[in-house]
Amino acid sequence: MHARYEPEGETFNVVILGVGFLLIFTAFTTCGNIEQTVVKSLENDTFTGSGYHSLGIIYGVFSFSNLLSPTVVAVIGPKITMFLSGILYSGYIAVFIIPSTWSFYLTSVLIGIGAAMLWTAQGHFLVENSEASTINRNTGVFWALLQCSMLFGNLYIYFDWNGSTEISGRVTLNKYLTACHPCSAGLELSFYSGVYGTCIGATTQFGAAAKGLIGISGIVVGAGEIVGGGFFGLLCKNNRFRRTSVVFLGMVVHFIAFYLIFLNIPDDAPVVFKSSTQNSPYLTPSVSIAMLCSFLLGLGDSCFNTQLYSILGRVYAEQSTPAFAIFKFIQSIFAAVAFFYSGYILLTWQLLLMVILGFTGTLCFFMVERMQNFSVDFQEY
Repeated sequence: MHARYEPEGETFNVVILGVGFLLIFTAFTTCGNIEQTVVKSLENDTFTGSGYHSLGIIYGVFSFSNLLSPTVVAVIGPKITMFLSGILYSGYIAVFIIPSTWSFYLTSVLIGIGAAMLWTAQGHFLVENSEASTINRNTGVFWALLQCSMLFGNLYIYFDWNGSTEISGRVTLNKYLTACHPCSAGLELSFYSGVYGTCIGATTQFGAAAKGLIGISGIVVGAGEIVGGGFFGLLCKNNRFRRTSVVFLGMVVHFIAFYLIFLNIPDDAPVVFKSSTQNSPYLTPSVSIAMLCSFLLGLGDSCFNTQLYSILGRVYAEQSTPAFAIFKFIQSIFAAVAFFYSGYILLTWQLLLMVILGFTGTLCFFMVERMQNFSVDFQEY
């Protein structure tokens, strides 16, 4: 029997996909990380927008747009869908050149629609260019390239904002799997992509360096994502034991990060708007601990996402478009809810909620994996 070789074009397509997402999310991820901080610093009495509300709108529209995205992808194809979605992302970023409340919220709605189309098309395209033997590797390649986006934009934020106290206006599946784990993933997405950076920037004890640390935090989160995506996606073989082990590791890493954040960051950091924090945490706030937590947040997130994409691509190889749409639908609903409550609930309660849902989601992943293994063994028998 002759060995079967994977077409080189499939690997090339996955790399191009990753580079494209790298470019798009260099702008969007950086924007989301600093959005609330920028909005708070705008010296414009006519602008009444909220960064948290904008992100909440994005993920709320994102969630419901996933109900239509499989149809759009099926009709016009994944490539054209991703191209048109990229245009909507560009429009949202352009709003920060001359901010106005109406355009800020309008483009939030539009990018929510574009995000649903983009990620559904991405899942379809990735599975289309993968096989059972390459889905884990291709997911790792894509994820590592995507998370490089957190390095470049946030590096600029650090150099431009370091030492600033104010930001001027110029800087602007199975039912268990699809119902539980995406819930915790949505809360954690909102936390590391928008809330945690804002908390660091609002911490009084970090002084004049606080705003610049938002950029460094984003870079370190990206480093954690890249390390996790590269290691777990590329080096781990696609077998049953390692997939559940990686998800369990992700849960433990996130729990450690949440506990350190609880000790290191003031409880009122997410809810202060015009001033810095007034409360004091259990420990004297440490930049080193804050950056360690950023890395752990990225590492834990990559543990979850590489394995979720892997199991979705393998179990639903013939129905990848609706499977990824359902996953993103649930994830984005919870991300939207989290962004809306983030400006009103103290940090302790936000962390506790993520711990509860993270533990529940991990248990559900184990149940799904066990059921899938049983199904495969039964078919082989």
